[in-house]
Amino acid sequence: MSQPSPSHAAHHHVGRGIAFMCTAALVLPFLNAGAKLLGGEYPIVEIVWARYAGHLLCMMLVFMPRRGLRLFATRRPGLHVVRSALLLASTLCYFTALRYISLPTAAAINFTSPIIVTLLAIPMLGEQVGWRRMTAVGFGFLGALVIIRPGTDAVHPAAVLVLGSASAYALYQVLTRRAAATDPADTSVTWTAVVGTLGASLVLPWHWETPHTATHAAILASLGAVAGLGHYFVVKAFQHAPASIVSPFSYAQLLGAAVLGFAIFGQLPDVWVWVGAAMIVAAGLYITYRERVRASERVRS
Repeated sequence: MSQPSPSHAAHHHVGRGIAFMCTAALVLPFLNAGAKLLGGEYPIVEIVWARYAGHLLCMMLVFMPRRGLRLFATRRPGLHVVRSALLLASTLCYFTALRYISLPTAAAINFTSPIIVTLLAIPMLGEQVGWRRMTAVGFGFLGALVIIRPGTDAVHPAAVLVLGSASAYALYQVLTRRAAATDPADTSVTWTAVVGTLGASLVLPWHWETPHTATHAAILASLGAVAGLGHYFVVKAFQHAPASIVSPFSYAQLLGAAVLGFAIFGQLPDVWVWVGAAMIVAAGLYITYRERVRASERVRS
């Protein structure tokens, strides 16, 4: 039997990576839709706690049978606590904002995160960012301003919380790059669930509200599973293909957010949200393209 050529095998793995990222993009909007659906009925702290506690349970069920307590072993616990606290803060800001703004509007603004990562990479990772990528960064932030339209009543002021969420998530990503040098992905993902669960649990007794209906209880219980599943697919995508190839497919979340926003909440974003979203996505795609070019240049040199 003939063996597949190296190029065919590489293409096969890239195809798997793209498929995993697209699956994640289909799953994760349901997490935000569930948070928005419950946000008007229950305290945000309770929703965030359910998201992380369920996530932690999923990680333990999947990884502990194979790794045991070694799943939590790390040489840099301080780094994991800081990066996980940033993700917790990002989630709190995002879920709070979802009470007041639509799913696609929040998703579009949140995609400024890769653009913020480019800026943070300069002081924190010592990367050099040329004028092309800096222009793309400025263009992306202009897209966010088109969506938010400061000084008008077009978008609720809570949209600023999404920018805060994107900033915290960007810093989390930069620190995650550092953690990847010493710890496996399953340990890093589990630590985020541990810190998120413990952090939310500290204040949960003062915010707990018993679910009003069985449907609400089911949605609350599903948040962690959906989050864990979505982030698992993201990790699998990066295992099969380079980030520069699969990352752009995460923008499919915008379509999922738009569909769920209309189907569940009857909300349709106005034309300026789509214009701003297109600008942010274009900036993100160009930054990804430039990173691929720079990586190729480094390989040739």
